[in-house]
Amino acid sequence: MPHFTVVPVKDRAQSSYDSLEGINWVDYRDTGQDNHDHQDTVNSPFLNSAHAANKKNDFYDRNLALFEEELDIRPKVSSLLSRLVNYTNITQGAKEHEEEESAEASRRKTPKSPNMGTLMGVYLPCLQNIFGVILFLRLTWIVGMAGIMQSLLIVLMCCSCTMLTAISMSAIATNGVVPAGGAYFMISRSLGPEFGGAVGLCFYLGTTFASAMYILGAIEIFLKYLVPQAAIFHGTDPLGSDSAMLNNMRVYGSICLTLMAVVVFVGVRYVNKLASLFLACVIISIVSIYAGAIKSMTHPPEFPICMLGNRTLVRDRFDVCAKTVIQGNITVPSQLWERFCLPGNMSSAQCDDYFIQNNVTEIQGIPGLACVSLLENMWGNYLQKGEILEKAGLQSVDTHGALDNFGMYVSADIATSFTLLVGIFFPSATGIMAGSNRSGDLRDAQKSIPVGTILAITTTSLVYLSSVVLFGSCIEGVVLRDKFGDAVRKNLVVGTLSWPSPWVIVIGSFFSTVGAGLQSLTGAPRLLQAIAKDNIIPFLRVFGHGKTNGEPTWALLLTGLIAELGILIASLDMVAPILSMFFLMCYLFVNLACAVQTLLRTPNWRPRFKYYHWALSFLGMSMCLALMFISSWYYAIVAMGIAGMIYKYIEYQGAEKEWGDGIRGLSLSAARYALLRLEVGPPHTKNWRPQLLVLLKLDEDLHVKYPRLLTFASQLKAGKGLTIVGSVIQGNFLDSYGEMQAAEQAIKNMMEIERVKGFCQVVVASKVREGIVHLIQSCGLGGMKHNTVVMGWPYGWRQSEDPRAWKTFINTVRCTTAAHLALMVPKNVSFYPSNHERFTDGNIDVWWIVHDGGMLMLLPFLLKQHKVWRKCKMRIFTVAQMDDNSIQMKKDLATFLYQLRIEAEVEVVEMHDSDISAYTYERTLMMEQRSQMLRQMRLSSAERQREVDQSNVRRMHTAVKLNEVIVNRSHDARLVLLNMPGPPRNADGDENYMEFLEVLTEGLERVLLVRGGGREVITIYS
Repeated sequence: MPHFTVVPVKDRAQSSYDSLEGINWVDYRDTGQDNHDHQDTVNSPFLNSAHAANKKNDFYDRNLALFEEELDIRPKVSSLLSRLVNYTNITQGAKEHEEEESAEASRRKTPKSPNMGTLMGVYLPCLQNIFGVILFLRLTWIVGMAGIMQSLLIVLMCCSCTMLTAISMSAIATNGVVPAGGAYFMISRSLGPEFGGAVGLCFYLGTTFASAMYILGAIEIFLKYLVPQAAIFHGTDPLGSDSAMLNNMRVYGSICLTLMAVVVFVGVRYVNKLASLFLACVIISIVSIYAGAIKSMTHPPEFPICMLGNRTLVRDRFDVCAKTVIQGNITVPSQLWERFCLPGNMSSAQCDDYFIQNNVTEIQGIPGLACVSLLENMWGNYLQKGEILEKAGLQSVDTHGALDNFGMYVSADIATSFTLLVGIFFPSATGIMAGSNRSGDLRDAQKSIPVGTILAITTTSLVYLSSVVLFGSCIEGVVLRDKFGDAVRKNLVVGTLSWPSPWVIVIGSFFSTVGAGLQSLTGAPRLLQAIAKDNIIPFLRVFGHGKTNGEPTWALLLTGLIAELGILIASLDMVAPILSMFFLMCYLFVNLACAVQTLLRTPNWRPRFKYYHWALSFLGMSMCLALMFISSWYYAIVAMGIAGMIYKYIEYQGAEKEWGDGIRGLSLSAARYALLRLEVGPPHTKNWRPQLLVLLKLDEDLHVKYPRLLTFASQLKAGKGLTIVGSVIQGNFLDSYGEMQAAEQAIKNMMEIERVKGFCQVVVASKVREGIVHLIQSCGLGGMKHNTVVMGWPYGWRQSEDPRAWKTFINTVRCTTAAHLALMVPKNVSFYPSNHERFTDGNIDVWWIVHDGGMLMLLPFLLKQHKVWRKCKMRIFTVAQMDDNSIQMKKDLATFLYQLRIEAEVEVVEMHDSDISAYTYERTLMMEQRSQMLRQMRLSSAERQREVDQSNVRRMHTAVKLNEVIVNRSHDARLVLLNMPGPPRNADGDENYMEFLEVLTEGLERVLLVRGGGREVITIYS
């Protein structure tokens, strides 16, 4: 750590520097005493003294006077550094639970600084987690079945995958302080809560099934090699003995799981104290294998194998490997003869045909380190279930023997293939996360995790690769293919090679598998507890609770139940591929996290570990995916399906976590790329859809005044396209910033209630009219800009003495027209249906008076996509004048709709020329009298007008006549859409324009006034 020296500055009152740019010297000396005479001395607010705490108001340095008003929100650098130095990385693992066994003791304890180095903190724990049950119980069998070359390929594939994952993990783990949480913490903080939760649960399930696999391995050692007499169930035939063995595994596995769970529940301290013993067992066992291999060069151990022809016999079913024995100069049948022949005389007629025609020979099971065995075991020899183990090169007469004697031969218990062996071996390469899980206990996690993990993987890879070669060159092929050591008197096959005794391996492997099971059963509940405490998966919340000392009691119970499912499978070979899937899924996303962060080049991505590259991460990710499908494609699909469902569930629940994850950065990069692509030009007519800017009005309490505007927007959009919800707050930005934020939050809440997927933008302006213009001009970004404005009708404009409401409305209409934007004004919006209502019948009526680019045709089609309007039928009315051929118009309109692929009824309404009615004059007179009365209140007498304007009469006549026709035909329609006439060019007629719109829509319950944006929005072409 850098060493800093603070040099005191002496009084420089006489110095010529005093006047230089007004600089004042500040004395940072800490004398430990109060210096009242020296006024320039400034005490630090971060000293641990009561006196300093009491005088916190005097802590402003003279040189920081410019910033003194901000020091409460922007701390001094000395404050920041003080907090960082005093930061303690509290582990979330087992250590604090161990210390909190006694609540009183934990209160008195001062927190210890992490002091574990690379060797004890990362390297040895990784070794203990990586070496496991597969090395001792299955590696010899894998070599026998796959051969040395394919076994080396399997080991190389698995270890390369974990090495690449370790490189990616090292980059993530050294990118800042990583609290103890392992892969889950790294993935969730790198890829977001959805990926983090999905992969975290996969990692949890993998760790849980790993505990089941270790327990099954320990029970297999116990029942097969340690105490075979302890078996409860016994089979009478070979098939029966297999099922009996499975039942024994289930019974003893459940008992062992219960005992282990009790140990973990009572206290983790016992598991941690026994960890060193279990690790010692692993190391001693591996050393004994190498010692035995070296010794076999000169003195190979005696493990003879009895062969009948070229078939391998189960050695513990007879005493002498011969057909006859001599007892007192008399040749008598051996036990082997009695197994294959009926009791009585030594007549060959009553014996098994294969037994009679083939000789019994004895070969050495461990010929020693030799090239002959190496060449024999070089290539694979995969077997089908029930196939007898045969040795190539031995003479044999191929004759079918009696089925009753099948139990005398060593046979394959499962069908084998390269892909199956990959799935079984991969768990022996897992466990690389042990170092990152202990990051809270490490003295320098950013150095220890990469070095320790990569060294551990290198060590274990070399051990696996050398073990494959040693097994292939020291042990006879039929013995290697003998999974349970039936040919060598039920000895553990790897134990036959060990020195000084097979019991070293048997006992060592038993304790190491028990220890690994305990470690998994300890880690899995804490991982589940960490996921539950993050509160991203609501139904797991209960598993975040535990005992008062933090022990995850409920999580341990669930872990035990899931592990019991693995125990009930009762086969190590079937459980191993399951946990391979979950671990591979976890490693895949570790690599993805590193690759995404590297490619995005986010400013916070600054790992201390420099030996990583996005190509390596992608290669690791590809290898993980390939290994998943190589080992078991259906398990891979199930694991990915589980992860996918968890991802979608978290996404659906809306995990409101902001962890600065890479997926957010990836989304930003993708959005930027897409926006730049959209900038190329305006969208084609085929791609046009309404991108809405919804203008909302808020009341004095900042509540949305007409929430049904949002309801209508959600029904129109159905989750597609862009929706921007805007509002204007009148005032000064500096004074109204807090109010703006509150308004924005209120709108977001209402958007969530109404299920509007979009963005919110609130602006502060001195005038509402100016704010709306700003929104229309500036909302959106690049190609993602609105093309349609939705705003409410100014209700009560007639009664209001303040004309600003309707003038703002008309000004907005003019602005949208000038900006070539479409406009929709839902009138009587409070009568519009909510999202929970359903129209089971009724019509959506479109009154197509003037062509506006096809907006009137498109909007009902979009509305009918929503469940509220789905059952409604569409009717289109158009208006024919006296000189129009209404019959031909109807045919043309029907053809046009057919080409548009829109189903609708077509009607042509004829408008006859008629005299202007007295009612029209009356309405026009009332309108103008009201306008004059208002003008008299505001304008000079010179501007007063009393005569009735004939143009207003014509407009009123049109409005009245259209309204009569529309009300007559569409009074019972669910929704009426009609063209919205444009405002007058002369602003003097604005008030009359409002009156025309009122008359036009009078007597209609739900009206949507639509004004096109000046471009075609619908096309007949594909």
